[in-house]
Amino acid sequence: MDWMKISSAIFLGMMIVLLLPRAKAIMSNTPEAKPGDWNSAILPLLAVAGLIALLMAFAR
Repeated sequence: MDWMKISSAIFLGMMIVLLLPRAKAIMSNTPEAKPGDWNSAILPLLAVAGLIALLMAFAR
């Protein structure tokens, strides 16, 4: 292993260690989902999936 791989592994480990407490805080302070929230999330996903399907149909 060269020094670049070792330093990248050390940096990745440090980043994970430093981000875990913040991720735990974010997960504990998220608001509860309301009934209309799922529609707001699914609609853009369906639009993107439809656009991809349309582009794939034109690619043939």
